[in-house]
Amino acid sequence: MKAARSPHSPADGPRPGLRERKKTQTREAIRTAAYGLIREQGYDATTIERIADRAEVSPSTVLRYFPAKEDIVLTDEYAPVMAAELAARPEGEPWPVSLRHVLRGAVRPGAGEEAELTRLRARLLAEVPTVRSRMLETMSATGRPLGRAIARRTGLDPDALEVRVLSTSLVGGLLEVSRYWAEHGHEDDPADLVERALDVLEHGPPGLGKG
Repeated sequence: MKAARSPHSPADGPRPGLRERKKTQTREAIRTAAYGLIREQGYDATTIERIADRAEVSPSTVLRYFPAKEDIVLTDEYAPVMAAELAARPEGEPWPVSLRHVLRGAVRPGAGEEAELTRLRARLLAEVPTVRSRMLETMSATGRPLGRAIARRTGLDPDALEVRVLSTSLVGGLLEVSRYWAEHGHEDDPADLVERALDVLEHGPPGLGKG
């Protein structure tokens, strides 16, 4: 899944300073190097040292930006985009309507190289246990921007149990949508899978209430 750019994203704000632009360029160089190596030789053979060599940085620089190799794959920043989209929804809009809009936007398909990277990330998440384990380890942190947006919408404390459960459930739901999409050959429309996931979160799986 990819993060669709929010119309209220930082890209529309003040231009970042030189230091921040250099950080962004370094981060993207590392990710580009990692994805290229993974395509060529597979995930396991792609080491931090090889990524650093191709990105023309030191291994310590790679680890400063991405504490674990798995983070290079997992960092697609959809939670902040979802949070920005949620904050931009009209006041008084029913929660299910806002939620479906935001999650549909989060999985909006890209094109060309971007779409190929989206499929690659989903495949690694489905096939590589360490990537999946790292995602579970960092799920709470990943959901914090979304949790803050939910807190503003509801008036609850960002650390309230209800906020934490909802934000983590949404992030976990997108994780499972991504895995399912990859496991079934990317044949389904991601937006349709999100609708199915939201139906489960709202109503439970089909037949659950039947005797």
